[in-house]
Amino acid sequence: MEAALAQDDKTNAANKQFKKQRQADEGRRAMLDYESTASAMRAKTAKLRALRLARDAAEAEAAAAAPPAEPKKKKATKTKKK
Repeated sequence: MEAALAQDDKTNAANKQFKKQRQADEGRRAMLDYESTASAMRAKTAKLRALRLARDAAEAEAAAAAPPAEPKKKKATKTKKK
């Protein structure tokens, strides 16, 4: 009977150790996935920021090179007679 209990204790200890190891491995994999996703997001954001800044600079340059717009003339308003 005691031999069976000793065997169960060894099995339980081994299972606990295996479970801890598996959880640690899953944690490492999750962290690597998180870091790679975050890195890709930062790269994408940097690329989009550069494109936006280039577009804004081109629009500002085009606006500076374009002739100024003529002011709109005001229409004469009709007055009501009393």
